[in-house]
Amino acid sequence: MTNLKILVLNHFAVPRGYPGGTRHVELFGRLTGWEYVIIAGRRNPISGVAQRAEPGFHPVAVTPYRNNGLGRVVNWASYAVTATAAGLRQPRPDVVYASSPHLLAGLSGWVVAALRRTPFVLEVRDLWPQVLADMGALSETSLPYRALAHLERFLYRQADRVVVMAPGVVEAIEAAGVAPERIAYIPNAADPEDFLPSTDRHTLRSRYGFTRRTAVYTGAHGPANGLDLLLDAARAVPEIDVVLVGSGVEKSRLQKAASDLGNLRFLDPVPKTELPDLLHAADIGVHVLADVELFRSAVSPNKVFDYLAAGLPVVTNSPGVVGDLVMGANCGYVTLPDQLAHGLGQLVRAGSDDLTKMGASGRRWIRAHQSRTAMSLALGQLLAPLVDEPRGR
Repeated sequence: MTNLKILVLNHFAVPRGYPGGTRHVELFGRLTGWEYVIIAGRRNPISGVAQRAEPGFHPVAVTPYRNNGLGRVVNWASYAVTATAAGLRQPRPDVVYASSPHLLAGLSGWVVAALRRTPFVLEVRDLWPQVLADMGALSETSLPYRALAHLERFLYRQADRVVVMAPGVVEAIEAAGVAPERIAYIPNAADPEDFLPSTDRHTLRSRYGFTRRTAVYTGAHGPANGLDLLLDAARAVPEIDVVLVGSGVEKSRLQKAASDLGNLRFLDPVPKTELPDLLHAADIGVHVLADVELFRSAVSPNKVFDYLAAGLPVVTNSPGVVGDLVMGANCGYVTLPDQLAHGLGQLVRAGSDDLTKMGASGRRWIRAHQSRTAMSLALGQLLAPLVDEPRGR
């Protein structure tokens, strides 16, 4: 029997072995009866290194940028053009699946799906443009905001299904006029089996230079991540070492701001294949976000699931959906956005057995409730009926 074909548009996707988001490689790689091609930007979003083509992964040219200004908008637009062209050159897919942010990736997906007359699935990872307004990047009365809001509503109307990754997003999309039966909840996830270390913890701690109780943050260094709050917490709790692993437009500024901190250091991004070793060497996983109301209900942070799968206790400054998860899994501490130091202090004073129990509880929770394997099964159940649905909605 011939496999069905799905074309995935995600500007920021990366293949295994590279630093960055591997959600779609892992989800679609687990699908039975489907072949996938992911069209992503050639420039790795974390390291800036060029990504090469490999089976199931098709990188396209995008323009470089250095900050969140006009250059980044041009980068988005360049992906929209090159991804659309690449999508139209691919063999006709049975489904087109486009992931935002940004919304131009969704627009490209709709164009390819419309021209190839195939079902269109839109994945909403962040609520654009609302998140931009909440962070102060756009005024709700501005022309760019109104244009993005119009594009957002258009894509919702055109999508055969809308995939969301956080419970709070469902309500917002229903409020935009999308029928509940067209919305599917498929959050980020992780499998403990993917986070087994390559060697013993003592060797790994020596490799990374971890000598005291160590908290790690793994992920983007951008405005939404609120990493100044983590710097403040490290300053307030000198008994703990804090390691930030990753890259982003804020990294150089944060490094200057932390130049006086002897208990905080920055590491370059690591590929997902190395992440199990890094997390196994650490004692605590840190999740931090800027103090934005939308983040309390509309986020699905992959790093938290990675921490749980690796058996790390978690401290988060994000009450709401993330905080409820951490409390429900009994795997760490939740603080108010500006009180991260309190959570770090609690975990510094906790005994080693207590940390081990928290980590084991988190691993049990992720295996039972939110594994990649389970999410891939849900994705397959979403996609299969679309192939037989009549077109022309």
